[in-house]
Amino acid sequence: MAKAVVSVRGLSKSYVMGDQTVHALRNVDCDIYEGDFVAIMGPSGSGKSTFMNLIGCLDRQTAGEIQLDGQLIAKMNDNQLATIRNKYIGFVFQNFNLLPRTSALKNVELPLMYAGVKDRTEMSKKALEKVGLGSRMDHKPSELSGGQQQRVAIARAIVNNPVLILGDEPTGNLDSVTSEEIISVFQDLNRHGKTVIIVTHEEEIAHHCKRIIRFRDGRILKDEIIENPIDALEVLKKLPRPDDEIETEPAPVAQFKL
Repeated sequence: MAKAVVSVRGLSKSYVMGDQTVHALRNVDCDIYEGDFVAIMGPSGSGKSTFMNLIGCLDRQTAGEIQLDGQLIAKMNDNQLATIRNKYIGFVFQNFNLLPRTSALKNVELPLMYAGVKDRTEMSKKALEKVGLGSRMDHKPSELSGGQQQRVAIARAIVNNPVLILGDEPTGNLDSVTSEEIISVFQDLNRHGKTVIIVTHEEEIAHHCKRIIRFRDGRILKDEIIENPIDALEVLKKLPRPDDEIETEPAPVAQFKL
């Protein structure tokens, strides 16, 4: 049986707002296994973003337990949580979160710099090559398309070879063709063993994943296995591509060896 990369039991999160208590998560139990590709869905206020923030060590739960790669993180201090985030988790955000005056290469180097890695330039180059941006390393974000910027963000997320990749609406600001290209990168990473979890409000994007967990009112409403996920590369074959994106098509599967 596959190892649980994320395991939560009785996970709850409450916020006090004036004289009211808002229960963002209510006693959630969930396991996400090595090699899973999971979409987290739900309406606004359902608890999906809170769940992602908690398993990403960006917030602390009110009650319950979280294990990440077998480590109980509930009692870790802020420095320990920062180390866990840097070592075990790669983040990809909707708005890319790139440093605007810094090259793609230097943006990808950031997690390695925080980790004190010495050969970070070579590792960052390889990460950019894996996402099809080998020829764009010296470009600043303003010189890249939205899809290319998201590829830089993915390269930054995988450069540390994390246990878990978390994507917060990673296709939210992208057109349909570019969204498929980005999802194809996630699928290639997942096919080669990476565990990926994304939050999305797009039903079609969710059906590219192997599993959909739906939240409502702070609880898991449904946890379903997708028997035949949509293959982004097959979709891309049927879609026209802008000429300026042809150079940065997803790298061949063989290149995604981490």
